[in-house]
Amino acid sequence: MGILGQLPVWASKPCIMGIDEAGRGPVLGPMVYGCLYCACSYQKTLSTLQFADSKTLKEEKREELFEELKINKSIGWAVDVIDPRDLSAKMLKKNKINLNEISHNSAIGLVRKTLELGLLLTEVYVDTVGDPEKYRVKLSEIFPAIKFVVAKKADSLYPVVTRDRALRDWVLDETAENMQRNFGSGYPGDPETKAWLDNHKHAVFGFPTLVRFSWGTCNAYSKDNVEVVWESDANDEDESNGSACKRQVKLTNIGFTGVKRKSEDIESNGKGRCKFFQARKLELLSQF
Repeated sequence: MGILGQLPVWASKPCIMGIDEAGRGPVLGPMVYGCLYCACSYQKTLSTLQFADSKTLKEEKREELFEELKINKSIGWAVDVIDPRDLSAKMLKKNKINLNEISHNSAIGLVRKTLELGLLLTEVYVDTVGDPEKYRVKLSEIFPAIKFVVAKKADSLYPVVTRDRALRDWVLDETAENMQRNFGSGYPGDPETKAWLDNHKHAVFGFPTLVRFSWGTCNAYSKDNVEVVWESDANDEDESNGSACKRQVKLTNIGFTGVKRKSEDIESNGKGRCKFFQARKLELLSQF
């Protein structure tokens, strides 16, 4: 998360902040959350600087404004770049974290970082994710001293909210000779993006790290992947095929309680241990 930098001279005055994101929908690349903050007294001047929703501006204008933003001493800004691998890992973990929650956590993190910097933050405008009122209540409960305004397309309604430019020069971790960068916009419906996904899939390793592999778009490209069979799964399947069809009822399910055994006893006779360790005659050593 950056760039926060040093505490500006106007930080002790009441300040206003805008938060927005770029890259929520693409199947390629990171999702970027950005915030811009300034003294409330600077808001009128800010509205004259031609900042707007990045989708309404040409690339050349966005680059020009970004350079102006970086040297403007009356404005502070920060971004949170969420790696596509992190997005997919969180969305596919056992206790899943959906995209809305990831977005909320990123926005909350930006507010918290500016407060830790020492900024006197009094108002925050946020482009909504999900229900605007529920989102506003959530933010207000975490930061009760701040007035939050959450609205759809806040970047169009309030000039303080701007979009940070998406990262164009993504550094590919993979070094294969056939790696190409002509992946289009990164959105699932883009023909160039579809072609890039089709040309860069691997039957064993899947996709390059640029790809959000948790996106449903990737499922269509995974049909020909090599099937992976884990040893423990195969052992369990063999045992289940040789056992009776009816599932045995555990005594504990009908009120009986047994004597709990110490972990040392379980280790000594091998029962209750993972089949991986049993098959390889591996034992737990407590003394060396």
